[in-house]
Amino acid sequence: MWTQQKWQQLAGQQHFIHQAIIDGQKQLSTSEKTFAVINPATNRLLAAVDISEQATVNQAVSVARRCFERGDWSQQSPASRKQVLLRLADLIMQHADELALLDSLSMGKTVTDAREIDVPGAAGVFRWYAESLDKLYGQIAPTAQDAVAMITRAPLGVIAAVVPWNFPLDMAAWKVAPALAAGNSVILKPAEQSPFSALRLGELALEAGLPPGVLSVLPGNGDITGKALGLHEDIDAVVFTGSTQVGKYFMQYAAQSNLKQVWLECGGKSPNLIFADCQNLELAAEKAASAIFFNQGEVCSANSRLLVEHSIHQEFVERLLAKAQQWQPGDPLDPASRTGAMVSSRHADRVMGFIQNACEQGAELRCGGQQQRINHSSNYIQPTIFTGVHAGMTLAQEEVFGPVLAVMPFDSEEQAISLANDSIYGLAASLWSDDLSRAHRVAQRLNAGTVSVNTVDAIDASVPFGGGKQSGFGRDLSLHAFDKYTQLKTTWIQLRR
Repeated sequence: MWTQQKWQQLAGQQHFIHQAIIDGQKQLSTSEKTFAVINPATNRLLAAVDISEQATVNQAVSVARRCFERGDWSQQSPASRKQVLLRLADLIMQHADELALLDSLSMGKTVTDAREIDVPGAAGVFRWYAESLDKLYGQIAPTAQDAVAMITRAPLGVIAAVVPWNFPLDMAAWKVAPALAAGNSVILKPAEQSPFSALRLGELALEAGLPPGVLSVLPGNGDITGKALGLHEDIDAVVFTGSTQVGKYFMQYAAQSNLKQVWLECGGKSPNLIFADCQNLELAAEKAASAIFFNQGEVCSANSRLLVEHSIHQEFVERLLAKAQQWQPGDPLDPASRTGAMVSSRHADRVMGFIQNACEQGAELRCGGQQQRINHSSNYIQPTIFTGVHAGMTLAQEEVFGPVLAVMPFDSEEQAISLANDSIYGLAASLWSDDLSRAHRVAQRLNAGTVSVNTVDAIDASVPFGGGKQSGFGRDLSLHAFDKYTQLKTTWIQLRR
């Protein structure tokens, strides 16, 4: 077990990559434009990172296309691609401490969560897709006897993967692993707040044996690098996780350019329904707290709306308030900390704005609601719970992306479903009930891509993750992710008589 002192010592020695990786090499910037990556836990500069402008994007796309057409990776056998991805998974675990530290320092999450959850999760995703890619079979259509019609999957070509800052390495793995497994070339653009683990992943992929140019990593901001990728005429698909507004931009970019495919996983305002027939309210309260306070609430599928049956509302809220005290923020490099800092001062201000707005609209602040100053930074926000929230309030409708929970009572199953579905989002939902019929009935009617019953935010590489409405479309994880990175191809062979 690492101590806070050891993590701090490692942080003091950490090197930060600040250049794009293209064709297997770090690229000299074509301009002097950089962006500052700040450690939100201390407000100290980590590095000035090059912005990948249009010329750099063009270079990366050209290299990626050339590699794809030449077959450096796309025409390798499934068994060969499998071995490279398995080696990459092993290398991720060999460098787990470094990768965890890079994510913790750049976006404020606890290094313990990064080391014990995120890094093994990313390695596991690469391993899962490595093991799956040589077990995918084509189909033979039922034609007449004088023809054979084969249905196969072909890689799309060049994929641009744009990932968020809340789970930098994990989200990169969710996109890059299946895209590479399918045989594509990939251009990865990490969020400007957290570019370092993605850049290190690019180096590790080369070490694992991925041919140079197959995976490029382009740091930069959305207005320049992201837009250039979205509008590029030689990119076949953009896969994106992030805000709904930016997702809409990428759809516009596709329409303005080459009608590239766009696959989105955007925001959420996920409900958590607690019915009175739930026999383990203590566990439900514990999970409800983790569902909103884990990772500082910076989770797209966070259960940020808690709907509690009226008859148990008061009792459940008291249990929940006690659980919330266990999620106080602390130094991210302290293994004892449950949560860390918000990703930036700007985002902390935004979250505090939601808290102030909820108070002004008449919600009752039951705990938290304050910033804390740690390590000369005020980017730490206490776990916050509001009761007396009604469906028309901002806090019940808009995504906060912070440790702020809106609690609302309900009187009937029908009302609970109506409240839960009263959202522009449709990413995830949870429900707690020991009535099997009710669990099935309610799960069927909740508008969510994933419904977790008697748990929260159930995620596994074997099942798809994604939602509907303004949470986006398409699915990460599972074999269904290959739908985003391949196209169906029919080969019809007419037989001679």
